[in-house]
Amino acid sequence: MYRLIACDLDETLLDKNRQVSKKTQETIKKAEAQGVVFVPATGRGFYSIKQTLEELTAENKANHYMIGFNGGVIVENQGPVIIKAFPLSFELLTRLFEFGSKYEVAIHLYTFEQTYLYHSNPEEDAYLSTIPHEKRQDDDFGFLKNQTCYKALFQNTDRSYLEKLEQELPAELRTVLEISYSSNRYIEFNPKGVSKGTALQVLADQLKIPMNETIAIGDNTNDLAMIHAAELGVAVANAVPSVKAAAQHTTIATHEQSAVAEVIETFIL
Repeated sequence: MYRLIACDLDETLLDKNRQVSKKTQETIKKAEAQGVVFVPATGRGFYSIKQTLEELTAENKANHYMIGFNGGVIVENQGPVIIKAFPLSFELLTRLFEFGSKYEVAIHLYTFEQTYLYHSNPEEDAYLSTIPHEKRQDDDFGFLKNQTCYKALFQNTDRSYLEKLEQELPAELRTVLEISYSSNRYIEFNPKGVSKGTALQVLADQLKIPMNETIAIGDNTNDLAMIHAAELGVAVANAVPSVKAAAQHTTIATHEQSAVAEVIETFIL
């Protein structure tokens, strides 16, 4: 029996309007009624998924959890309370910002409360229109020195450009970073060893749920670690090839067709 589901949001649980379908909402509620713990696992932060938590009837609720910043934080929704955190040092943040500033990318820097956006472009402004963030008009991020940051990312809609950028990262940076991709527009950076997979294992231990009772559902390479870590790794139909190759199961439905409901109906209900 599966008791814990970790599920990516964008292009997995959410449709193109960043909403959870009514069918999926109802199916998740049925699974939760059977004792299943459903955990959003996202590259975004807690405060940027407020609408999703409301749709899941999980906002400010005890015994409901989320994994944020690709595993950078594990949060109990009531409060919220950070159960476990894996921050990105200011030194690493600085080196990444200086590197990214040489390229044609928008740069996101994340604290628990806020997303700071640098070097934005009209396309990224439109993409983020429904996601809370602070757009910065300068290159000053020194104010973050005394704050805790969890993740950085670079944005460009040309995936091959981001892959080229990754190859040009200095070797000493690559060795201390966990690097992944999402939404085919972001290259994301966490400290080495930090991933949705690590976070899933930590949360499962916290809840005393063995890993052989876990499911992970995703679509892109920032989901690979949890796809590997879970007993059952599931790729949605619109997932990138590497995720489908790693998963034990691929859905018939895409994220636009309630793929997560299909997973729950197939393996839980």
